[in-house]
Amino acid sequence: CDEQMSKTEAKKAELEEDTAKLNSKIATAAAKKSELEVQVKELEGELAALTKETAEMDKIRQETHADYETAKADLELGLSGVRKALAILRDYYCGSGGAAAAMLQDGSSISALMQQPAKPELHSKAQGSGTSIIGILEVVESDLATNLAKEETEEADAQSEYDKMTQENAVVKTTRDQDVKYKTQEIKSLATSLSELSSDLETESTELSAVLEYYAKVKDRCIAKPETYEERKRRREAEIAGLKEALSVLNDETALVQRKHRGSFRGSVLSP
Repeated sequence: CDEQMSKTEAKKAELEEDTAKLNSKIATAAAKKSELEVQVKELEGELAALTKETAEMDKIRQETHADYETAKADLELGLSGVRKALAILRDYYCGSGGAAAAMLQDGSSISALMQQPAKPELHSKAQGSGTSIIGILEVVESDLATNLAKEETEEADAQSEYDKMTQENAVVKTTRDQDVKYKTQEIKSLATSLSELSSDLETESTELSAVLEYYAKVKDRCIAKPETYEERKRRREAEIAGLKEALSVLNDETALVQRKHRGSFRGSVLSP
C-alpha cells in the first residue's frame, strides 16, 4: 500500500502541475489573441476612415483645381484684352498709330472689347481723356495681374499641401496594412497553438481523472476511515445486543445445569 500510495501521489502531483501549466498557457494565449483581434478591428476602422478621407480630399482637390483653371483662363483672357487695349490707346495718343492699325489688322479680339465709332475726317486727339482711360485700364491690368498671381499662388500652395497629405496618407496606409497583416498572422498562429494546447489539456485531464479514480480506490483500501457517530452507535448497539444474547444463553445453560444437578442429587438420596 505504501508504495502504491507513493507512486500514485507522485503521478497525481505531476499531472496536476502539467494541467495547471497548460491552463495558464491557454489563458495567456487566449488573452493575447483577443487583444490582437481588438487591435486589428481598430486598425481596419482607421484604414476605412483613411480611405474615405483620401477620397474626399481627392474630390476637393479636383474641384478646386477645376475652379483654378476656369479662373485662370478668365483672368488671362481679360488681362490679354486690357493689355491690347492699352497698346492701342498708347499708340494712338502717344505714337503714330501704326501699332493700333497692325493689331486691328491681325483680327484681334480687342474689337470685341472696345467698340469705337468711325473716326471723323477732321478731329483732334483728346490727350486728357486718353490719359484718364489709359490710367483706368492700367489699374484694371494691375488688378487682373494681381488676382492671377494670387490664384496661381493659392493653386501652388493647395497642390503642395495635397501632395504632402497624399504622401503622409500613403505612409500611414502602408504602415496600417502591414500591422493588420502581421497581427492577423499572429492571431492565426495563436489559434493553432490554442487548439494544440487544448488537445494536450484534454489528454492530461483524462489521465489525471484516471489517476484520481485509482488513487481514491487505493486510499479506500489502504487507509482506515474514522468511524462516524452513527457507525459507532450501530457497532455499540450490535455489541450490546451480542452480549445480551450471550448472557441469555449463559443463563439458560446455567439453569439447565442446575436442574440436572438437583435431579441427580435427589436420585442418590432416594436410592437404598
